[in-house]
Amino acid sequence: MTSETKQQFTFRISQANPTEMIVILYDMTLQYLEDAGQSASQKDFATYRENVLRARKCISELTSSLHLEYEPAPSLRKLYMYSIRRLAQAEIRWHTELLQEVAGIIMPLRDAYKQIAPQNTAGPVMQNAQTVYAGLTYGKNTLTENMADQSMNRGMLV
Repeated sequence: MTSETKQQFTFRISQANPTEMIVILYDMTLQYLEDAGQSASQKDFATYRENVLRARKCISELTSSLHLEYEPAPSLRKLYMYSIRRLAQAEIRWHTELLQEVAGIIMPLRDAYKQIAPQNTAGPVMQNAQTVYAGLTYGKNTLTENMADQSMNRGMLV
């Protein structure tokens, strides 16, 4: 994952409500799977393993955030556990088709959560984060984002 992509995810996380956080975890999983596929094509086993492991960690986080007393959480848990097992097999055996299989499971779930995310009217999960205003200033072919509320306790409540 490039540093620019990491910055984009960091910004999205700082502004996301709970449903958007799920979408972000799905997006991160898909990005790690894509990165793993690229590493495999370059025969870079260390980077491949690292990306597969990170994708598994994202899915593990999705699993741990489920409320199993509500539907469809038990079904989602089964899908997540299956995906984690398939990624473990992909990591050990270097089978990139398993990465595509897991991406095929994650993508429809991501699309479904992306559709319902606007219905969640809860505010951002992160409190006391910087506010980012995009488009207030711009240059030729660029868009500048300005940060507001730059206080010393950014991200922490004191």
